[in-house]
Amino acid sequence: MTDNDKNIGAGQFSDEFRAGLLDLMHWRRDVRHFRRDAVPQQILDDCLATFSLAPSVGLSQPWRLVQIKSDAARQGALKNFQHANAEALKGYEGEKACLYAGLKLTGMQDAPVQIAVFCDETTEQGAGLGAQSMPEMRRYSVVSAIMQFWLAARAHGLGLGWVSILDAPALCQTLEVPQDWALVAYLCIGWPQDDKEQPELEQLGWEYRRELPPLETR
Repeated sequence: MTDNDKNIGAGQFSDEFRAGLLDLMHWRRDVRHFRRDAVPQQILDDCLATFSLAPSVGLSQPWRLVQIKSDAARQGALKNFQHANAEALKGYEGEKACLYAGLKLTGMQDAPVQIAVFCDETTEQGAGLGAQSMPEMRRYSVVSAIMQFWLAARAHGLGLGWVSILDAPALCQTLEVPQDWALVAYLCIGWPQDDKEQPELEQLGWEYRRELPPLETR
C-alpha cells in the first residue's frame, strides 16, 4: 500500500494498488517444494494476524489452529498422507495413474512450518447467527480466513501448500483435538525453492485453468 492509498477512503484504491493486488493473486499458488530455512516468528505472526481480519458467519471466528512441531506429530501426519495417497492412486488408471504417481503432492517432509486448521463446529461465539440454517457456513468462514493468510504469506515471499489428501478423522485422533473440531486444512509453509510463473499442475498437464468461471442466468 502506498502513502497515497493510506490517505484515501475505503473503496478508493489506486490503479497501482489494484494492479499489485492482482499480481499477488497471480502468484498465489500451491507450493510443495520448500527450502528448510526457518521462517522468522515475526513474519509468521504477521501472517497469522490476518485471521482476525477475516469474515466469519455471525462473527463466530470458528477457526482453531494447531502448529505441528514434534517429530511424533509430523511423522503421524506424514504417514496419514502416505496411506491416503496410496488409496487415491487406486482411483486412476492408465496415463492418468502414471501422471498422478509422479506428482509431488505434499511438502510435509521439508516445510519448516506446518499448521493444521480446524473448524469448531459447536462454538458458542456468534450465538449461531447465520449458522442455524446453514451450519456449513462456519467451515466456509475458516476457508475465507485461510485464503487471507495465504495471500499474506505470499506477500512476504512465503510459499504455502494445502494438503488435502488425508484421512481427516484419523489425523484428528493423532493430533488429539476436541471431537467437535473438524479438519479443514493442513498447511505447509516456508520459503519456496523456486517461483515459476505457471503452477505445477498446469505445467505437468494435469488440468487446464479456465479464464472465466461459468456464469449462468436465471
